[in-house]
Amino acid sequence: MQQSEQRSSQHDHDVIIVGGGMVGAALAARLGHTGISVGLVEQGDAPSPPSDDYDLRISSLNARSLAFIKASGTDLPEERSCPFRHIDVSNQDGTGHSLFSAEDSDMEDFGIFIENLTLQYALWQRLEALPSVTCYTQCEPLSTLATSAARMLELDNGKTLSARLIVGADGARSTLRELAGISVTSYDYHQRALIVNVETELPQQDVSWQVFTPTGPIAMLPLPGHRASLVWYDSDNVTKAREQLDDEALKAAIEMAFPKRLGNLTRIVARASFPIKRQHAQRYIGKRLALIGDAAHVVHPLAGQGLNIGLHDADTLADIIVKGRDPGDYINLHRFECQRRVANQAMIAATDSFHHVFTGPKTLRQLGDLSLQLAERFPLAKRMMMQQANGLNPFKMR
Repeated sequence: MQQSEQRSSQHDHDVIIVGGGMVGAALAARLGHTGISVGLVEQGDAPSPPSDDYDLRISSLNARSLAFIKASGTDLPEERSCPFRHIDVSNQDGTGHSLFSAEDSDMEDFGIFIENLTLQYALWQRLEALPSVTCYTQCEPLSTLATSAARMLELDNGKTLSARLIVGADGARSTLRELAGISVTSYDYHQRALIVNVETELPQQDVSWQVFTPTGPIAMLPLPGHRASLVWYDSDNVTKAREQLDDEALKAAIEMAFPKRLGNLTRIVARASFPIKRQHAQRYIGKRLALIGDAAHVVHPLAGQGLNIGLHDADTLADIIVKGRDPGDYINLHRFECQRRVANQAMIAATDSFHHVFTGPKTLRQLGDLSLQLAERFPLAKRMMMQQANGLNPFKMR
């Protein structure tokens, strides 16, 4: 703590994080938990407590992500989260199928599904209890300038802050990334995902499943009790038309298109849709600057790994900052970029391949079916795949 106070005496903070969403707040909580001086800049207000109905935006947290969040002292409400122990992947006609079990992968479970709002609120509750964290709400960056020892950040509320490192965690349309002059490459899948929160006659238990169809996958993410989050991928026009259906018509369309194992729906709770795009920053770092989460990369959501790889960014960066003497040291930032860019590029390539294989011509779809059949026949390969997806070392011996 004494070392942290000495470092920050010449600056407002050791580290300033722009973006108070799940990834930015998680990094702030982890660093603040160690006594490092952190400034968190958030365009909006502090998040409100979750309402009775579940939020539409649901994410999965894998083993590494959960360990990172718990290492900050953040408590996640068990009643608002749903552990899952099985992942069922198949194609529409049943010729390709693979079931992944946590027990077979030497894991108690694969992680949890949790509302984005619930996770963000829990993280901000933790931030309020950390004396070394200062939150600046209802403001955003106007300009930034780096010197040899610090980076300055001018905010639109009239404040100018300085830190040894500024981290951009402000999403796919990152203002900080733009101010730093970092460009992105992007790809439009010309698809849209319809998210529907439902109540079902059957409890969804502990299995998450995804079925690949020629127009895109359909998926079920379990929530506590008789609730579930359904994801339905299709073309822009078809998805927008489904989104406009009344509850009874949408319920009928879901029951007709989704597998019978979902069971009958008792209520459509809410629905929304968003376009599917891929994006990758040309670089993750600059002079006393680093990008994490969606500010650095946006992947196809079919594998549910977008938030996880963002939290893995934060985990890697936090570890480097805590162990180093200067949070903005270029050699350490370069090490962060090398580690995370390789891992993220691999995830981008994997999700991209899944999309094109299962929505491509018939010959490609047959290749996808074969890959599922092979995965089912080789337990060691399945185990390594799932441990890798959970941010664990797949080569660790039993």
